[in-house]
Amino acid sequence: MTGALAGVRVLDLSRVLAGPWCGQILADLGADVVKVERPRTGDDTRGWGPPYMATEDGEPSDQASYYQSTNRGKRSVTIDITDPRGQELVRTLAANADVLIENYKSGSLGKYGLGYADLNALNPRLIYCSITGFGQTGPRAAEPGYDFIVQALGGLMSITGERDSRPGGGPQKVGVAVADLMTGLYATIAIQAALIARQTSGRGQHCDMALFDVQVATLGNQAMNYLATGRAPARQGNAHVNIVPYQVFDASDGSFVIACGNDSQFVALCAAIGLPELASDPRFKRNCDRVVHRELVSAALQDHFRRAPVAPWISKIEAVGVPVGPINDIAQALAEPQVAARDMLVAIPHPQNPDFRMTGSPIKLSDTPVAYAAPPPLLGQHTQEVLRNDLGLSDSDIATLIADQVVT
Repeated sequence: MTGALAGVRVLDLSRVLAGPWCGQILADLGADVVKVERPRTGDDTRGWGPPYMATEDGEPSDQASYYQSTNRGKRSVTIDITDPRGQELVRTLAANADVLIENYKSGSLGKYGLGYADLNALNPRLIYCSITGFGQTGPRAAEPGYDFIVQALGGLMSITGERDSRPGGGPQKVGVAVADLMTGLYATIAIQAALIARQTSGRGQHCDMALFDVQVATLGNQAMNYLATGRAPARQGNAHVNIVPYQVFDASDGSFVIACGNDSQFVALCAAIGLPELASDPRFKRNCDRVVHRELVSAALQDHFRRAPVAPWISKIEAVGVPVGPINDIAQALAEPQVAARDMLVAIPHPQNPDFRMTGSPIKLSDTPVAYAAPPPLLGQHTQEVLRNDLGLSDSDIATLIADQVVT
């Protein structure tokens, strides 16, 4: 079987996370993704270690795990885009590409003749996806954008973390770079939409993606809560602003999570744990009442749960169909049987480690499943292959470019 995006040629000029995440998704779906990196140093994340991948003999390699998390299935080419000959190589690659992804500061690539207007004139069918912190317009357009800053500026940290009145209270960033990751996802959607539109129009277009825009959009119900009331939502820790009980509870030997989504589930929960009277209390019958009396119902449940260990509580609650689960660390999460059943850990032999593994793609397509064509590439691993086979350069031409350090 061929991938859903087989035949789509992608030129990935992006670094770090949002752009490479998008490129990796496109590669998983079958696109041919050529990653253009700086000679000698490459993508910034190549140096973001430790940890590093272990080699076959168990020793640390020079391959940073951060870089490897987001670059599988690509071919790595090193090109110095500050050199006019390097710029011409990129233009030639772009002339034959369907998609270009870049995350330079707004207007930066235009200095090298590689901006959207330059490449659109060369290849009107090219879909040019720019990923920046704040977009191509607006008062912050020239500012650099980092996930941490965007989580703060975009309101996410104000609703993440424990309340100020509790131990450890205060704003927190999320444990992964969600603004970057979500922007990579939205960029993938935008690119695929532009590919579909091109089937009718025959033209490519500019996808202007901003971390800040994505962060604002993904505030979801919290933004709507503010627009409905005029009051900015406050941090609730692990509790849900609109649903009770939907939070962490402490048992005698650890903690677990209950996500009680409706009134019938609350009745079932109370019966299962031996507190049926709680569900009949008029203060707690409806979710809207439980939200008003959040502290009372939560305290009653918490006092009860402290009387027994986690496992029996989970067993009783699962038996009546109420969502419940332990709080796993990442090792425990990846050891869950569901991970194996859903092929969410995949083996992709690497030149330095034949037993190399990665988390898999969550995209499950019945007719055109994702494929893991190659591990994250070594720096410049495919430079000569691409210059020779894709651009038609001779061995002497390639040798000259290498000698002049235009490519490595």
